[in-house]
Amino acid sequence: MATVLTPAATAAPARRNRFALATAIMAAILALAPFAGIYPVFLMKALCFALFACAFNLLVGFGGLLSFGHAMFLGTAGYVTAHAAKVWGWPPEAAIAAGTLASTLLGVVTGALTIRRQGIYFAMITLALAQMMFFFYLQAPFTHGEDGIQQVPRGKLFGFIDLTDTLVMYFTVVVVFLAGFVFLYRVVHSPFGQVLKAIRENEPRAISLGYDADRYKLVAFVLSAALSGLAGAVKAIVFQLASLTDVHWTMSGEVVLMVLLGGMGTIFGPVVGAFVIVAIESYLTAGIVIGTLHFGPEWAIVLTGLIFVVCVLAFRRGIVGELGAWWLRHKG
Repeated sequence: MATVLTPAATAAPARRNRFALATAIMAAILALAPFAGIYPVFLMKALCFALFACAFNLLVGFGGLLSFGHAMFLGTAGYVTAHAAKVWGWPPEAAIAAGTLASTLLGVVTGALTIRRQGIYFAMITLALAQMMFFFYLQAPFTHGEDGIQQVPRGKLFGFIDLTDTLVMYFTVVVVFLAGFVFLYRVVHSPFGQVLKAIRENEPRAISLGYDADRYKLVAFVLSAALSGLAGAVKAIVFQLASLTDVHWTMSGEVVLMVLLGGMGTIFGPVVGAFVIVAIESYLTAGIVIGTLHFGPEWAIVLTGLIFVVCVLAFRRGIVGELGAWWLRHKG
């Protein structure tokens, strides 16, 4: 008896092939970027935030849950990793694992408290919890308040990979980012991810089909917290610093902007959005010069706000979302 393939069954391999090709191209660009004159530290910062944005996108883009407190996972992992590496003398892989685990556990606790709420109530509760964590880190002795934990040793990964070498550190970050990125793709396109998207579209119907919506949302929340923590842990090693900036509410707003700008609910959108925002922040810190006029670094914030407004008004699907829609229109 012949096997009849449904459109969904035939589309899945093609989708995987497109993803594999696009990911291979992205990996090649990242591998060549430092040798093309792009500052590796900028690339590492962008990749850490790209992983953070991808983790946040799992929650808001595929789960429909808008969190205004995701910075607490980024910052918690950073503080734990920095403390473990500097004070306890742990090797970088153990310190990163400890920071990621701390954010995962925090995700379990905060997720259990917030996941039964929806919409603005969920957003406000996550913001309130994040502010509590911010004031805790401001006062806790081990964080050193506004000074943060400085001069965090990079050490040797697995005892023989010297992370004090900038290029070695860079390619380590690339590997971590690609691993997290591919993992998120598998999660989104797994049966779990399909149920999560069904809950986002119509939660009462998903419940009527027998799915425990709260359990699925909690797992998505914890996964998002864990990968956000991984981004924060790696960032602390890269910059040898853990500070209050990473737990401030503005960081939670910044990751929302990255996801919206790149394309919420897309795979590559958060990566594009993170690189755009980090590029604006990094290359406009000295201000903007137009002819004889000089605009201070605060204009970078104004430009970021203008980009956000234009994106919301004219590019509702974000950069990658709009490009994808354009491609489908012309392909059809």
